[in-house]
Amino acid sequence: MSRAPIATEQKVAEKLTILNDRCIGILTRIYNIKKACGDAKSKPAFLSDKSLESCIKHIVRKFPNIDSKSLQALSSVRTDIMKSLSLYYYTFVDLLDLKDHISELLTLMGVLGMHESLDIGISYDLTKGYLDLVINYVTLMVLLSRVEDRKAVLGLFNAAHEMVNNQGDPSFPRLGQMIMDYEVPLKKLSEEFVPHTKLLSAALSSLHQLYPRRNLKADQWRAAQMLSLVNNPSQLLNPAQTDTMPCEYLSLDTLERWISLGYLLIPHTLQNPQVLDIWTQTLQTGWVITLFRDEVLHIHSFIQSFLETRKELSKRVSDVKESYNTAVSTAPLMHRERRKYLRTALKELSLILTDQPGLLGPKALFVFMGLSFARDEVLWLLRHHENPPLQKVKSGKSAEDLVDRQLPELLFHMEELRALVKKYSQVLQRYYIQYLNGYDAIALNQLMQSLQNLPEDESIILSSMCSEIGQLSVKQVDEGGSQSINLSSVTNENGQLTVKQVDEGSSFDFRGIRLDWFRIQAYSTQNRTGLQLRDNREMAALINQIVFHTKMVDYLDEMLNETSDLSIFCFFSKQFEDNFHMCLEFPAQNRYIIAFPLICSHMQACTHEVCPEERYHIRERSLSVVNMFLEEMAKEAKNIITTICDEQCILSDKLLPKHTVPLILSHKKKEKKKKKEEAAEGRPGHESYRKTREELTTMDKLHMALTELCFAINYCSQVQVWEYTFAPREYLYQHLEQRFARALVGMVMYNETTSEIAKPSELLTSVRTYMSVLQTVENYVHIDITRVFNNVLLQQTQLQDSHGEKTITALYNTWYADILLRRVSAGHIVFSKNQRAFVSLTSEGAQPFAAEEFSDVNELRALAELIGPYGMKALNENLMWHIANQVQELRRLVVINKEVLLSMRTNFDKPEQMKDLFKKLQPEVDSVLSRMQIIGVILCFRQLAQEALTDALEQRIPFLMSSIADFRHHVPNGDTMLVNEMSSAAGHRCEVDPALVHVLRAHKSEVHDDEFIVTCLLMVFVAVSIPKLARMDSTCYKTAYQSHANNSHCLALGINTLFAALFTYCGRAQDIEERLKEFLALASSSLLRLGKENDKEVIKHRDATYILLHEIVGESPFLTMDLLEACFPYALIRNAYHAVHKADQHG
Repeated sequence: MSRAPIATEQKVAEKLTILNDRCIGILTRIYNIKKACGDAKSKPAFLSDKSLESCIKHIVRKFPNIDSKSLQALSSVRTDIMKSLSLYYYTFVDLLDLKDHISELLTLMGVLGMHESLDIGISYDLTKGYLDLVINYVTLMVLLSRVEDRKAVLGLFNAAHEMVNNQGDPSFPRLGQMIMDYEVPLKKLSEEFVPHTKLLSAALSSLHQLYPRRNLKADQWRAAQMLSLVNNPSQLLNPAQTDTMPCEYLSLDTLERWISLGYLLIPHTLQNPQVLDIWTQTLQTGWVITLFRDEVLHIHSFIQSFLETRKELSKRVSDVKESYNTAVSTAPLMHRERRKYLRTALKELSLILTDQPGLLGPKALFVFMGLSFARDEVLWLLRHHENPPLQKVKSGKSAEDLVDRQLPELLFHMEELRALVKKYSQVLQRYYIQYLNGYDAIALNQLMQSLQNLPEDESIILSSMCSEIGQLSVKQVDEGGSQSINLSSVTNENGQLTVKQVDEGSSFDFRGIRLDWFRIQAYSTQNRTGLQLRDNREMAALINQIVFHTKMVDYLDEMLNETSDLSIFCFFSKQFEDNFHMCLEFPAQNRYIIAFPLICSHMQACTHEVCPEERYHIRERSLSVVNMFLEEMAKEAKNIITTICDEQCILSDKLLPKHTVPLILSHKKKEKKKKKEEAAEGRPGHESYRKTREELTTMDKLHMALTELCFAINYCSQVQVWEYTFAPREYLYQHLEQRFARALVGMVMYNETTSEIAKPSELLTSVRTYMSVLQTVENYVHIDITRVFNNVLLQQTQLQDSHGEKTITALYNTWYADILLRRVSAGHIVFSKNQRAFVSLTSEGAQPFAAEEFSDVNELRALAELIGPYGMKALNENLMWHIANQVQELRRLVVINKEVLLSMRTNFDKPEQMKDLFKKLQPEVDSVLSRMQIIGVILCFRQLAQEALTDALEQRIPFLMSSIADFRHHVPNGDTMLVNEMSSAAGHRCEVDPALVHVLRAHKSEVHDDEFIVTCLLMVFVAVSIPKLARMDSTCYKTAYQSHANNSHCLALGINTLFAALFTYCGRAQDIEERLKEFLALASSSLLRLGKENDKEVIKHRDATYILLHEIVGESPFLTMDLLEACFPYALIRNAYHAVHKADQHG
């Protein structure tokens, strides 16, 4: 005869804990199988294979009695079937095994007579563990019945197994029977629970007092000032506690699942009016309840279909229908009002606790209650929004109440409270370490003394519990390391553990105490004499309180997960994203939008070790969603900033000088007063005048939206999701950088078709306006906007940015080199020496742009400000490349006419011979002159650009510029070229242009022996060609511009710069002066021969050509006026100036 089981030997507490965890794991696996089989893309390929369709239909029809001999079509793929479906099949086998263990435990608890122990207010852990196990079991069976291809999967696997192993799987007969039994799960479950009626009824009865107290309307919360810390200021520092502390933050959603599904397992108890009342209350709070994750149960139709099969319960069908109508018509409004109340209550909590974090200690219960209440409301909204009522009710307004635009605010305050608990965890630990030692241990000890006839097991447990918490003291928080503290062995010299260890980050572990209390609850059974908790409610309340206090020390993260885990959003991804976008479009909620990325960090909590294969998918989903959220937030902030920048650029543009002309003209005209007033309204600044502060302008709204959104971006420096860290501000950095770069290029307004481009000075004004707006972003977000400026503006000094896009430098480089200077070469634009700019000679409108508006000092200084030394260097290199191309052509012409030029070089003092030789050169002279003019024009523009750069740098880096100037005057180690390169980069003019020398070397790396001769001959070619200018109509001298109409005066700079660079390139830098003297002699003798010419066509602009010779010497750092006087009478030059001025005045 077997002896009756003894409660202390059955490990009921441990079994409940393990089986509940196992249930969640198997639920996770069944859930994933259901989702996979329901999706055509992810379901096993065999299930949709056309060749196996007849076999599958046969299996489903004959299930579970399948004859494998009639399934020969499977023989070719039997191994693949087993491999593919083994995970699915053995999940069902695991479920069968779990079912057996659950049935065994439930039977054991009945045998032990635990029905009197199951009271949620006393034995919280035991009752919760039992009810969780029951409801998890029900959920498993309901979810199993929803797996579409369960028969096909099991039948295919078993048939394949039989073909491979000559026998079916041993578990299949029972597995098949289970599948058939739970086709209609509730019918079978209600039969199974007949023996457990007493146990389940006792557990559910204990909820009768708790549920009505928890299921209150918002008005009742408001009347009781629920969760308010300032309701009773005199009690502010008193600890918040009740006799049933764990019940206060128990999920209402869980309570409703226990009651609504629990009583269905024992339906005959619904005849009891009290039971019926509590049951119908749960059915009136909504029309769907959660099964698992996003799997829900339309509870009313589910119950109704079950009750209709039971004649004795047919009267209850009308109650269910009535409850459904009530739920659809009133529940959405009730829950909306609850959310409304919780928003203000949680906001008040977070504000007070942020200001006074010390209150977290005594008021921790309020925090977890608030989080639990809010989480329940969020879950309710999610599942009901996703699953509208199956039948519409006339008075229902559910659709409106199921869209909550203020939901982000509630989510934000939840995250805020979670963050406060994590941030001030040591405050909680210090408070409760002292509470446990200073009050709980003493109170427990006194209660123990009053207990009589205490059984040995309970006595040992309670004594150990009392001893362990009695050893805690304040010093433990300040000592110790990172090791886990075993409270029964690690003590200080006084035998006490100290609070000092909290400050040092020690980890406490009170799981032993909590498990011991769970065991005591399981020991308190009807069949066992000893400690009966129902007779010792005071002790039960105290130990429940102690358990809560221990959780505040070592179990905070788990408590936060238990009360505020929102990982459910992972499975309501569409709603999650829709709510995010709705929040983004609703400025009043923008500041709370950071809650959405923060919720992504919860998603790791929904994984389970029994189903590791889903971790990857959940991880990828959460990472992609948080990245998308932060991207969208930064993008929206960027768009707002861009709109503000554009508006400010328009306003600053109105302040440009070109817009003052209409105002000046309007003042000069006599207009009517009314018209004057209208004109005044259009002046810059009128937008700042307000009639009333209440009238918000577009700019006001934009700034408000920016403030709200930046609050969210600035709320936390980083968001931790799985092992990744996301920084919201970095997203804003990237978007601002990209937008600023695009805006800069966009403001250039370069049009390749029409060759239009913005004036550099206007662009600089716009850029400064843009930067000033971006600077204000620092007022909203803790970012260094200078970093954005440095990154973007530095990239704009290169020809391409980091994305390979064109920059300001590239666009202006192209425009000045390929459009402006080419138009100069084509005529009608001259380089004016006195205006220091290129000037259009034609009337306004004849050219697509006025050259002086893009090349004067102010414009080029603005360009230098925009693109800096690097950009100007890139511009110089482009210009030098154009010069090098011209030099290549000039060399070619010299080589062709080498013999003639050699003769001219040696016979320059023989006029007749020179005349004959010049005739041989006649076809090439125009080409040489035009190419030299092009070179001269380019160098003149470069000189303007370099001067502008110097001016800009003198303003920006005066001390560095003075150091560069000092280097030029005191060249170290005689390395002239190195110092010249540095000086040239700073905009200083050098005797030998290093950039030109460098590009000449780049074009032709090897210097041949005859290179020097070719350069000398080129010099001869240019010198003898200069007189040809006198016969050209375009050589006329414009005194107003101090320039020749065909830019011949640019030859002066071109000749000096080019030949100095060419001789340096040839390695004959020391001969530059001598060679230029030779050039002066050749040019002088050639020009003097013009004086003997009688043909007026030949000497048409002789005076203008004489002036050119004077300018060549004036520009040269190597030639002097004395040398000119020796070669060419200065009287001719003086007379030439007189003649051209006189001709210009009379012309």
